[in-house]
Amino acid sequence: MKTITCISLTAAMLSTSAFAAETISTIPSNSATVTNYYKQAVYDPKENKIGNIDDVLIDKEGRITALVIGVGGFLGVGEKDVAVPFSAVKGTKKNDKWWLTLNETKDSLKSATGFKYNKETTSWSVEKK
Repeated sequence: MKTITCISLTAAMLSTSAFAAETISTIPSNSATVTNYYKQAVYDPKENKIGNIDDVLIDKEGRITALVIGVGGFLGVGEKDVAVPFSAVKGTKKNDKWWLTLNETKDSLKSATGFKYNKETTSWSVEKK
């Protein structure tokens, strides 16, 4: 009976360690929090507000690929969601606040392809006109 108990305990310990979560002990130095982008305002080079970031798109390898920006409209009504490459948005500190700029204007983005979010599939697709 003792042998069966020891074997059972050893098997339980081995199976538990096999399912242990993978963690890291330090945060990589080149990391940034998604909070610096998600729901933040984006400005053109002349400091005019373009819109707010509505979503941050990540590929299967964990790299941020694009930002979805809501442009136009008033209080969300008539707003159009457009996607821009993550690399196109530049972030800096300005007056102790995270400041995002894009080398585009609100008007140029209004004419860009619009996207619509599907809650059922949790994905973005081209908005049909």
